[in-house]
Amino acid sequence: MDLFDDEMIELQPSLTLIKGMATAQASQFWQSVMTISRQSPFRKMQTPGGQWMSAEITNCGTVGWVSDRQGYRYVNRDPLTDQPWPLMPVTLYEFACEAASRAGFEGFSPDICLINRYRIASKMGLHQDRDERDFAQPIVSVSLGLSANFLFGGERRNSSTQSILLEHGDVLVWGGPLRKYFHGISKIYPGDDPLTGPYRVNLTFRRAL
Repeated sequence: MDLFDDEMIELQPSLTLIKGMATAQASQFWQSVMTISRQSPFRKMQTPGGQWMSAEITNCGTVGWVSDRQGYRYVNRDPLTDQPWPLMPVTLYEFACEAASRAGFEGFSPDICLINRYRIASKMGLHQDRDERDFAQPIVSVSLGLSANFLFGGERRNSSTQSILLEHGDVLVWGGPLRKYFHGISKIYPGDDPLTGPYRVNLTFRRAL
């Protein structure tokens, strides 16, 4: 695959959409997700306020992100299985590093991939990724399967938002001054994807520790 054949769109300084970058490797990535979820199954998590998230979640890497009545945090063992999280596949790690580099963030070294699985009715409210230690590191988001409307906001929850259509194989990278901006998913488009079926699967790479 020639990564540099894909279309790069600078939506804002430090917010880059790379259209179709993951398309050629999507089947391989999907198989990795299936392997990871057999070891650490997808599950719905509870917010500290007691509500249940509509997206289903699992992780791979050194640590995993969890949420419950005790709060949002990273843990080194899967609370569902009491086992270490699955290792991050080398192909995923290298892809995330390359995507970050293309977007202008050299030296990114993710230690976690948070995997969200969305059904057609699923959404993700506006939120910040702020449980990590080093906010100089970017976020790399890979979309597989059904299309979605991704909302990218500002420093406050009530800031105006930009709606970004994310399709199968798209990669979105943000960081720098936008690293803690609010973002979310407002809509999953109905369909039956040849790879993921009735799901959108989102792989989010971060440096947590």
